[in-house]
Amino acid sequence: MYNSQLRTLVCVADCGSFTRAAEKLFISPHAVMKQINALEDRLGLVLLERSSRGVCLTNAGRSIYEDAQRLFDFSREAVARARRLATSGTSAFRVGASLLNPCTIFMDLWREIGDAFPRYAVHIVPFEDARGGILAEIGALGDKFDFLTGACDSSAWLSRCNFYRLGSYRLCCAVPKGHRLARKKKLRLEDLYGECLIMGARGDSVSVDRLRDALERQPQIDIEDTSRFYDIDVFNACPSNRILLSLECWKDVHPSLVSIPVDWDFSVPYGLLYPLEPYPHVRRFLAVLERRRSGKKAGK
Repeated sequence: MYNSQLRTLVCVADCGSFTRAAEKLFISPHAVMKQINALEDRLGLVLLERSSRGVCLTNAGRSIYEDAQRLFDFSREAVARARRLATSGTSAFRVGASLLNPCTIFMDLWREIGDAFPRYAVHIVPFEDARGGILAEIGALGDKFDFLTGACDSSAWLSRCNFYRLGSYRLCCAVPKGHRLARKKKLRLEDLYGECLIMGARGDSVSVDRLRDALERQPQIDIEDTSRFYDIDVFNACPSNRILLSLECWKDVHPSLVSIPVDWDFSVPYGLLYPLEPYPHVRRFLAVLERRRSGKKAGK
């Protein structure tokens, strides 16, 4: 389920020496060093500092070590789930969940239509919103996930997946708690005069670009670009004298920021992201969902 060289790195770091790690792994010290050297060559990183007193992790090695531990946990969980499914005869929908893209939307739908899938369970698959890796996560639909949920009109995302729209989230402003606007219940466009608004760079989101077009007609508002794909670092990096363009669904993401609606009509669609070539059970889920939603609309 994972690269055995990572297990060797973790063992060496825990033991503090190649010799003690070799004893624990039941291989020779030379074989341990060979695996570590191969891992460092493959990654292009120095992971261990060697000295006469033993070995210790470099900063890069510490990062790999911590991520490896999470990978081991995930692998154990994946194998355990697979074994449970093998013995129970139950299949599962694999739904991704992250801080900015939780699976709440899917679970609400599951409570409505899960009765149509009596032999299916829902397995939550965690992932990170890191802007450098989010496109790879979207591309993993069909392999790692059956569905992801969240706001989406990103052209880069939509080139890698299909999208079933459920509704929209209003664009709002995330204001630092010490900011002069933080106590307001709702903002007017004029409240942003003299302020700097941080927002995703132009060219990926139609909704955000439409808002940018309107704001650029207001020279009293400064615009500062940030990453097109938000992660928690975007919220962490928001200065106390800046305002961050956000979504109403992210109101509780960062404790130092207050989410305030704005008197404008700009929003981003949200819904289900699913593979470009979905499996039959995914297509059936969407078909059942569409029938139930159409029935509700007809009954109104």
